[in-house]
Order: sequence, then C-alpha cells, then structure tokens
Amino acid sequence: MAGSAIDFKFLTENSVDVICRIGLDRIIHYISPACLTGYGWDPAEIVGGTMDRFVVAEDMPKIMASIEDALIPGTEQQTVTIRILRKNGSIAWTEGNSRIIRDASTGEALEFVIVWRNITERKLLEEKLSAMAMMDGLTGLANRRAFDEALEREWKRTLREGTQISLLLLDVDHFKRFNDFYGHQVGDDCLRAVAQAAVGAVRQTDTVARYGGEEIAIILPLVDTPGAAEAAEKVRAAIEALRLTHAGNPEGGGWLTVSIGAATALARFGGTMRMPESLLLAADNALYKAKHGGKNCVRTGLLIAPQEALSA
Repeated sequence: MAGSAIDFKFLTENSVDVICRIGLDRIIHYISPACLTGYGWDPAEIVGGTMDRFVVAEDMPKIMASIEDALIPGTEQQTVTIRILRKNGSIAWTEGNSRIIRDASTGEALEFVIVWRNITERKLLEEKLSAMAMMDGLTGLANRRAFDEALEREWKRTLREGTQISLLLLDVDHFKRFNDFYGHQVGDDCLRAVAQAAVGAVRQTDTVARYGGEEIAIILPLVDTPGAAEAAEKVRAAIEALRLTHAGNPEGGGWLTVSIGAATALARFGGTMRMPESLLLAADNALYKAKHGGKNCVRTGLLIAPQEALSA
C-alpha cells in the first residue's frame, strides 16, 4: 500500500498532464504540480476550492454534465474539451478525462479523478486548417464553399426576420484579353488587387468571396435595393481607382474595370422565391445586363421571397 502511494506521488508529480482529485461535493482535494508549469496556478491556490475559479464560465455546464454522466453506474470515462483560464488571464484549450473512483467492496462513489491535457496548439492548428478550407488560395477571400454556407445562413435569417438581403456579382471586364496580353502571373496579381479593393469598399459584416474565375460575390445582409446599388457603385469606383492598365478594355478607357450585378430579396408575405439560388440568378441576370450594357457599370434586380421562418 505504501509502495502504491509512492508510485502515485511519483506519477502525479512528474506528469506533464494535470491530475486532479475532486470530491463528490465538487471540492478539489489534490492537484498536481503541472498546473503551475502549464497554467500558472500554484496547487496551494487551487486545493480547497472548486473548478469555477479557473474554468471559463460558459464551459462549466460541460464539466457538470460530464460529472453527472460519470456517476452513472457502468460509465468508465468521460472526455470533455473546455477552456481553462491561466493565471495571467490567457485561455488554454484543455481536454479533460474524468473517471469516478468507487469503493471496491460496496461500489459507492468516493471521488473523481480528472486528467487535463493542454491541447491549445492542436486547437489552433485545427482552427487554422478549418479557416484555410474556407479560403480561396489566390485572393485570400472566402471560397465558394464558405460563400454557399454564408448565403444559406443569411437567406434563412432574412426569411425568419422578414427583412432584406442583397447580393453583388462582379466580373472583371475583358479579363481574358488582360490575361492573354499581360500573362497569367499579372492576371493573378490583378485578381488579388481587385479582391482587396472590393473588401475595402464594403462593411466588415459583408461576405466577400471568390465566386469563380474572375467573378467575385458580395453578400450584403439587411441591405435594400438603393443600398445595394450604392455599395456596388463604391466597389466599382474603388476598382477603377486602382488605375491598372488594361489595353484591351476600350469601354474603360484603357484601365481595368468591372461590371456589377446587384440583386435584392425582400421577405414579404405573398412572395414565391424560396431558394437562395433565385437571388444568385437575379444577380447573375443583372450582371449580364451590365456586361452587355456598356461594361464598367452597375445594374440591379429585385425579387420577393416568402416571409416564412426557415422556408428555404
């Protein structure tokens, strides 16, 4: 028995993971020295208190649910991912495994043993990879997948709240001529410059995405038809102001320009348009009119969607 106690002490005091013993009353009876090296908390500051002190408040329900589940007979182990407040105020993502310790003869629950592992680096990598999966590699804008998800989300909100949403589709005028004349590398640089100009011309709450090729889509939540036309004109002017030479664009006076189609969906009773594709189609039709109406201009469209919660 004495040897087991020595082994346990050696294990806990040399583990890089935090090992914690908590009573059924939720009071911490023991916490290993790793809480100092990993989180900045001295064990003496922790023992005798509860986890509320260093677990982010929004994550406490996860802890309590894990503890309740662990009390169910037959449950071996519970794993939960939470955020722990370091003593310096920063947050560490942590994976906790909890196990109930029971009396060997009666099966009565005695205490919990929780092992915490700092997974902050892994979490940050996961978030980075997730963000990369939603980003266009050339322009740094949201990619088509991110655009589709954002449009679906904003469309449903529009229907639910009975408001409006606008969408801009812009296309670089005579981009094939630009690529053929100046080369694909310059063409890529051109798209990056156009993307950044578009981002700078709209609100931070708007979604700017590379829709495909030289087309860029911009989702404008809560924006009506006049607002969409105004936003589109700001984007058009910002790109024209780049003063990028484009010898194959006579409509733009030899400068790089874009044509923009703007469409607005109003959520109103009596509307028939139910899918976000209808908004895309309206914006695409408006873009077609802009491309065939002189280029370097803005054209608008309007549709009415049914004001029914989540009808899309």
